[in-house]
Amino acid sequence: MPTSPLKTPAGYVPQMAIAFANAAGDAEMVSAANPIPIQDQPFVAPAPIAGTTSASSQQGPFQPRAGRAIVLSLSGTWAGTVRILRSTDGGTTRLPLTALGLPYGVYTGNVCEPVWEESEAAALLYLDIVPSSGSVSYRMGQ
Repeated sequence: MPTSPLKTPAGYVPQMAIAFANAAGDAEMVSAANPIPIQDQPFVAPAPIAGTTSASSQQGPFQPRAGRAIVLSLSGTWAGTVRILRSTDGGTTRLPLTALGLPYGVYTGNVCEPVWEESEAAALLYLDIVPSSGSVSYRMGQ
């Protein structure tokens, strides 16, 4: 890296250093010969929930990875309602999604689209499927 000349009004440059903990827990200075260790971890998608039903049921849980879009696919010849429910207490309490206080994540026909992006690592999602006729195939995953 080229050096920069000192210019007024300062006339000096405060010295700073960046360090990281090595395997032994000691501080190691960052330099060109010793860069910050970064491990690129590939995204491993959680197992989706998928199936086909003609009976009312709640399917799940699906535990999404935070910060990634959740895609819902509904297909088949059916009538009824599919809602996304969310739980933060291990599934004991399952609440329907809302946006600005209004119902959100309620479907009455075939879709294939991103439907939610979770921000909480412990959240679980469920599908509340209530078909009035036909059978619906569903898949929720990342």
